Amino acid sequence: MSDNIRHPHHYIRNGIECIDAIKAAVQGLDGFEAYCIGNVIKYSWRWKWKNGVEDLRKAEQYLEFLKEYLGAKDTHRGGSSIAHY
Repeated sequence: MSDNIRHPHHYIRNGIECIDAIKAAVQGLDGFEAYCIGNVIKYSWRWKWKNGVEDLRKAEQYLEFLKEYLGAKDTHRGGSSIAHY
């Protein structure tokens, strides 16, 4: 039985909960980086079972937020953070 608060079906894939994947993915990131990546994962994880293309657009928007943030940080440091990837 699905628990729409603690374990919604659209956040479970092959026995893996989205929240656990997010926790692993954001370790070592700063607050805003973690927030953006967490949202990218969340919307990418659930798109097919919840809001379709709208969720893909939301994931894309959070990637844009992160790129803008990294670009602003890079401008203050005088280097290219993208080159480190």
